[in-house]
Amino acid sequence: MTVKANQKKLYRQIADQLLGKRHIPFMAADHEIGHGRDIRWTLRAKEAPEHIKANWHGTSWIAEVIASGTRDGKQFKATNRFITSLRTTPDALLRLVRKRWSIESWHWIRETQLREDDHRYRGNGASVMAALRTAGHNLLRLAGLDSIREGLQTVMHDIRALLAMARRQPGPNP
Repeated sequence: MTVKANQKKLYRQIADQLLGKRHIPFMAADHEIGHGRDIRWTLRAKEAPEHIKANWHGTSWIAEVIASGTRDGKQFKATNRFITSLRTTPDALLRLVRKRWSIESWHWIRETQLREDDHRYRGNGASVMAALRTAGHNLLRLAGLDSIREGLQTVMHDIRALLAMARRQPGPNP
């Protein structure tokens, strides 16, 4: 479970446990270069202390993942904290966290660019609109557009561009 800063007490407890020069028994790292990014991912984890286990039954690990590097030439650093009941290796835990972030980034795009949560479709309408948004997103990616905003602006008032995207054939899988 991702622990966000609005969960002040738990967030602070995890941060305190992983602070400074404390011995952190489980670490993993990964490095990603591509798509305008050069990011180093570092996971630091340890067994959850008793006071966290007492309030969060089943918790076995506390962890933080620090992502730092550049995106499109701009420096950034993000720290995320977690609790989990999984008993696995640090490398496997880091892979799971990164997979979750890729899913979260998909939802972030749907919310910020497509404003999905603002719509109040009911029944089949919600499923149909979700399928259309997914198809639109995939068409923009297939057309080579990395930015959903840029893609939407490209086809917003140009039906020919939209139809050309819809007729485009996918290339071979990388």
